Amino acid sequence: MITRYALQLIALTFVRKNELVLAKWDEFDLDNAIWKIPASRMKMRVEHLVPLSKQVISILTHIKQIYPSENLVFHKGNPNKALPENALIDGLYRLGYKYKMSVHGFRAIASTILNEHGFRADAIERQLAHAEGNQVRRAYNRAQYLDERTEMMAWWGDYLEKITAFI
Repeated sequence: MITRYALQLIALTFVRKNELVLAKWDEFDLDNAIWKIPASRMKMRVEHLVPLSKQVISILTHIKQIYPSENLVFHKGNPNKALPENALIDGLYRLGYKYKMSVHGFRAIASTILNEHGFRADAIERQLAHAEGNQVRRAYNRAQYLDERTEMMAWWGDYLEKITAFI
């Protein structure tokens, strides 16, 4: 069951697998709907802020009730031991997506749909925690686009809720 919630959160936040599986409760501010992923877990070694949709908050609240922990969000009984590295891909396989979908594929799907619905590329790329390709722009542009990303992630949560059966 915890793997199911992890897959839902990957779809809703489109963070990288290890960013999610190693998430700790102290990174989440559910009252302010923000997740601060520490630089040490990020590919680019820069802290990443993830605005949380109401769907994400609902799932996290549910997880906290049925899998109590002060440490890791995603565990199977031992709150100090993360889910196995292959848990999410195995979950996709059990759902019938072997050779059809990868965990990383949620990022591509989100980017494609958000771009097709007119969201700004800068906000999408920042949400994906991608580094700017232009070295000069990367050196000077430190914008987080947090208000825009918050609206985008709320839209994304509503969009997924409308086309799927979350919770």
